[in-house]
Amino acid sequence: MSGSVDNSARLLEVKNVHAGYIKDVDILQGVNFRVEAGELVTVIGPNGAGKSTLAKTIFGLLTPHTGTITFKGENITGLKSNQIVKKGLCYVPQIANVFPSLSVEENLEMGAFVSNAPLKPVKDHIFAMFPRLSDRRRQRAGTLSGGERQMLAMGKALMLEPSLLLLDEPSAALSPILVTQVFEQIKQINQGGTAIVLVEQNARKALEMAHRGYVLESGRDAISGPGQQLLTDPKVGELYLGAGKGH
Repeated sequence: MSGSVDNSARLLEVKNVHAGYIKDVDILQGVNFRVEAGELVTVIGPNGAGKSTLAKTIFGLLTPHTGTITFKGENITGLKSNQIVKKGLCYVPQIANVFPSLSVEENLEMGAFVSNAPLKPVKDHIFAMFPRLSDRRRQRAGTLSGGERQMLAMGKALMLEPSLLLLDEPSAALSPILVTQVFEQIKQINQGGTAIVLVEQNARKALEMAHRGYVLESGRDAISGPGQQLLTDPKVGELYLGAGKGH
């Protein structure tokens, strides 16, 4: 991806974080990770490496056993998700990321639940970004296709105009055509100024558009570097880019 990144402001920093779902059993074993303002950073690795655990820990769904997480220079380690959202960090989980019984428009409005700002200008901006959602604004979210639902989940998170958007496996279970569409939307969101952490199994596509990437292995950041550099790294290619599967 072309374009300069403002390195003067470190947006997110994860330092030596250990975390897991059970006491004394750590999935993350000393992860170090950072995102600069405006960056698109990809996290790849095999199943069970801790990618989704990292996303949940950053967003406060899991509390680190040790280590610190800093956002906009403030220590957010141990804060709850509702507190973190108010600071400008939003998370789109892989599943259960929309309200199926509500309309597209109602879902967007629910996304702004902690905002006191007028909703219409932001909603209009999101409908302009996702024309397909605009066409279906009164349709129930549960009747949308997988790709449309993923676009709605991202749009819902963008209602709070976050500084950082955390996306957990947005291409999961989508057809190749829809994967391409969703990735184009992610690139467009980033080019609009929103920093993105993209946790992905589709390693090749994710690295192609990333400023930087991290390879997680056994709960550690085993390899990191510019996205294009990781694409040509022999070890990354052998382990994660073989046969173009990105696993």
